[in-house]
Amino acid sequence: MIKNVAIVSLSSGLAGEDFVRHELDIGVKRLADCGLSVRFMPHALKGIAWTAAHPEERAADLLAALRDPEIDMILTTIGGDDTYRLLPYLFGHGELQDAVSDKTVSDKIFLGFSDTTINHLMLHRVGLNTFYGQSFLPDVCALSDEMLPYTRRYFEELITTGRIREVTPSEVWYESRDDFGPDRVGTEPVSHPDRGFELLQGAPVFSGKILGGCIDTLHDIFDGSRYADMPALCRRYDLFPPLEDWRGRILLLESSEEKMPPEKYRRALVYLRETGIFSAVSGVLVGKPMDEAYDAEYRRALTEVIGDPALPVVCNVNIGHAEPRCILPFGVPATVDVDRQRITFS
Repeated sequence: MIKNVAIVSLSSGLAGEDFVRHELDIGVKRLADCGLSVRFMPHALKGIAWTAAHPEERAADLLAALRDPEIDMILTTIGGDDTYRLLPYLFGHGELQDAVSDKTVSDKIFLGFSDTTINHLMLHRVGLNTFYGQSFLPDVCALSDEMLPYTRRYFEELITTGRIREVTPSEVWYESRDDFGPDRVGTEPVSHPDRGFELLQGAPVFSGKILGGCIDTLHDIFDGSRYADMPALCRRYDLFPPLEDWRGRILLLESSEEKMPPEKYRRALVYLRETGIFSAVSGVLVGKPMDEAYDAEYRRALTEVIGDPALPVVCNVNIGHAEPRCILPFGVPATVDVDRQRITFS
């Protein structure tokens, strides 16, 4: 069972702002009620501006949490958009590799999503398996009376067993909030019936180890429109796994709160196709878009850009930015079975 949780801000410093203090208080109490001891790493609550100016300190927090033998779980506060700037401080002189050289580090849980996709790829590069799908502010600190039931189910399984055995669809999905103020504490988000996992193309059953993340972030690995230096830094430190590493894996793609326009979504898929990834993976899992924005357009882009109707593609998975969220283990053998509406892990 997980006992000690370290909270890190590897992208945005939002958690350090006064206007989210009520959310932090909710989250810390919930973790304590789960029997967890919570430690905010030294720079996790420095605020947006300071955090943006100090990628080296964000990297230092991650390294310290990995090296600390008392920490069982590393939980990210939230995503953001520039955690790639940690690359020189984690790989410039082998810092991250040195931090994970102790075999006990492989037992630590790392959990996050969104821009944290980059951190997952960093840790994958040094041989660590991670967990994708939830983070502190959006999930543990949810403004409803409790964590959303589907979300809580997977979070509690992870902290009590250290693993996820099976993922099934949520019966409902929730509209995104536009107000996170203190007066919204105790309010429930608007819900709608959900449809379960939906097979877009290919065979309904396939297997492999899952890897991937937020398609917005994956787009920026190849495109410098957001940050001109990001593609070059990612190439310098070999962040995106080589094609051979993708063979037999399941590619996870989920879209962010920016509700990527369909033409940009298509461009992101083209970047991925140019790596050869769709000829290497055993299938694709696609997270439900927030508020179901551009759902039909994204599906059309997937079939047209992939260009191989035999490659399994499963949509409407409760992972990523649309609530509620499950948790998917990276690096663990998984079997997707759309007919039985489940993803199992061994």
